Amino acid sequence: MAKFLAELLGCALPDKGSSSVRETVRFRTSAHANPLPAHKQERMPQTPPFAAMFDSSGYNRNLYQSKEDGCGGLYYHDNNLLSGSLEALIQHLVPSVDYYPDRTYIFTFLLSSRLFMHPHELMAKVCHLCIEQQRLSEPGQDKNRIRKIAPKILQLLTEWTETFPYDFRDERMMRNLKELAQRVTSGDEMYRKNVQQLLQNLLRKLATVSQYEEVLAKISAASTDRLTVLKTKPQSIQRDIITVCNDPYTLAQQLTHIELERLNYIGPEEFVQAFVQKDPLDNDKSCYGDRKKSRNLEAYVEWFNRLSYLVATEICMPVKKKHRARVIEYFIDVARECFNIGNFNSLMAIISGMNMSPVSRLKKTWAKVKTAKFDILEHQMDPSSNFYNYRTALRGATQRSLTAHSSREKIVIPFFSLLIKDIYFLNEGCANRLPNGHVNFEKFWELAKQVSEFMTWKQVECPFERDRKILQYLLTIPVFSDDALYLASYESESPENHVEKDRWKTLRFVSKVTHISE
Repeated sequence: MAKFLAELLGCALPDKGSSSVRETVRFRTSAHANPLPAHKQERMPQTPPFAAMFDSSGYNRNLYQSKEDGCGGLYYHDNNLLSGSLEALIQHLVPSVDYYPDRTYIFTFLLSSRLFMHPHELMAKVCHLCIEQQRLSEPGQDKNRIRKIAPKILQLLTEWTETFPYDFRDERMMRNLKELAQRVTSGDEMYRKNVQQLLQNLLRKLATVSQYEEVLAKISAASTDRLTVLKTKPQSIQRDIITVCNDPYTLAQQLTHIELERLNYIGPEEFVQAFVQKDPLDNDKSCYGDRKKSRNLEAYVEWFNRLSYLVATEICMPVKKKHRARVIEYFIDVARECFNIGNFNSLMAIISGMNMSPVSRLKKTWAKVKTAKFDILEHQMDPSSNFYNYRTALRGATQRSLTAHSSREKIVIPFFSLLIKDIYFLNEGCANRLPNGHVNFEKFWELAKQVSEFMTWKQVECPFERDRKILQYLLTIPVFSDDALYLASYESESPENHVEKDRWKTLRFVSKVTHISE
């Protein structure tokens, strides 16, 4: 994980002190169906509206600028929850007969609490509080009281299992979930059916993600046969991308299929788990010693890298200069279609591949390319001013998505590495705890805002028809290693200086040695 993050954060990015262009987009968590029938649903009191949390332009306000109202260890300013002790925040999560936490609070706390404790520890505390406060352990339970509290507890469990299902891959989580559900549903057949449905939905999601991870492993095993064996103009690849798909728009659609599928399996908690830190009030013990790695997030970043290398491979592979120029122009058209669709991640991966040194040094090839369209795309993704042009385009795509009348218009696929870096710097730039030991909840509202926007984007269903042949090619065709790319590039256009000549000689020597050893 450390190596993965080091490679990820090694990309060009603004200094911590540089200005940040922040989107003022509505916070929208995923809609959850209430698991209870209409006649059993209760009106649930709400905490202050979440939208109010983002009225200010930043989150580093002076918390003690004016008198605050303290409520059970929670501190508010202008009706906004700013901080609180960890215990008070946990208590704020637990429903009662006349109280149910606001959905945005539930999402924000479940997302951020893992910086301070394991999800299974939080679940144990929630179960304990529910049982003790509602006297669920008493033999002669008040049936009317149970009927009033049961819908709220089941709704909380539903939101947790639907939004953070990966938490329940832990047997301790499942055990506590079943125990609490059993207590609140005892003696009521309708509630028992609701719990069964909740568990079935959860198990179905966990089975689906396990199958997805198995498929990823198979794809990885098939594609790790990268052409590291150096050959003069390697001929191992018999097909090229234009032979498989000669329409740039169709390829952009298939790339969007891959992007949306991989986005869909990334859990919101992975953004927090990717940047594990130690809680100073937890005896310097890491919060995730035995937690699952953020593997779906990693797999998505690996896809970006693969696409970049695939683009470079396809360009360097042809023997003839006019063929290489044709491939470059083809990918420029694919990148433009990705931009129009709102697929910024594939767009940036294509640009990244075309800017790799083995490709960019092919000056004779580029001289045959009409680069006006490519220059426009590069301008859109220019990293200067903290990716100002890209962020403007992303805001435009987001606004289009909010008012969309079709799935096609709803697509927003962000440049993922930059999204992770934004979240990383938000996490690094503001303390988790205040000097008085309270959890800095104002920071976590902002964190939740960014992650929830991603949650909205990832739920869009791809409207384009799948093409298995093209998808298989994109996901499994071998791609050149760095050395193979350079060798193919030098074979296409001879080295221009001593450094390139020396590298070419070394690569050809290694290639001959490799052939002999075979």
